[in-house]
Amino acid sequence: MPLAPDAPTRLAVSTVIFALRPDHSGRAVLWTPLVRRTREPQRGFWALPGGWLPTNEELEVAAARTLRSTTGLTPKYLEQLYTFGEVDRSPDARVVSVVYWALVQSDEAARATAGPNVRWVPADRLPPLAFDHNRIVEYALWRLRNKVEYAQIAHAFLGETFTLAELREVYEAVLQRDLDPANFRRQMIASGRVRETGERLAGAPHRPPKLYRYDTPAVTTESHEPFMREEPAS
Repeated sequence: MPLAPDAPTRLAVSTVIFALRPDHSGRAVLWTPLVRRTREPQRGFWALPGGWLPTNEELEVAAARTLRSTTGLTPKYLEQLYTFGEVDRSPDARVVSVVYWALVQSDEAARATAGPNVRWVPADRLPPLAFDHNRIVEYALWRLRNKVEYAQIAHAFLGETFTLAELREVYEAVLQRDLDPANFRRQMIASGRVRETGERLAGAPHRPPKLYRYDTPAVTTESHEPFMREEPAS
């Protein structure tokens, strides 16, 4: 049923959160937390964390607050993604949602709020969500997969130091394809984006792998050429 011309318009904030967690096979994939709606409309449906925007609160502050109150997460990487404002997004009012996206490390995700009204699901295997939230997650995934080849998005999923195997695991989970280890290592080192720390991974058997860190701050300005190019295995 179409909304009346004088139907109220409300402004909301929502957040898509991505973390790397293993699936049933043990392979790292992107997961996102959902919250169960406890009121109408669409009561009982799973949805993205979010809430209404108070008149006296900045957008990013509201996004961080609603994220913290529903999931317990306080991610370091929180960026505005897009604004969704189709007229028929909600059945009882015009709702314009400013959507943020957040990237969190797996250990932080493990400490997130758990309970009957919060659950983590693989981002590529979502149940039917409230309103247009399936489309919002699909858009966020598309942006992530395009941006990871240009900016240091992968840094947000890792600690300050990491092995190249751990970094490759992030790229493979985001891009949903296997990457040749030798090519990945060669391209990453040649890019100048990472540098050796002079340390090795503690507790690893045999010859421990080298630890690296990013040479510049995480999530830098996009360059003109994507980093990951397919090269023949040698």
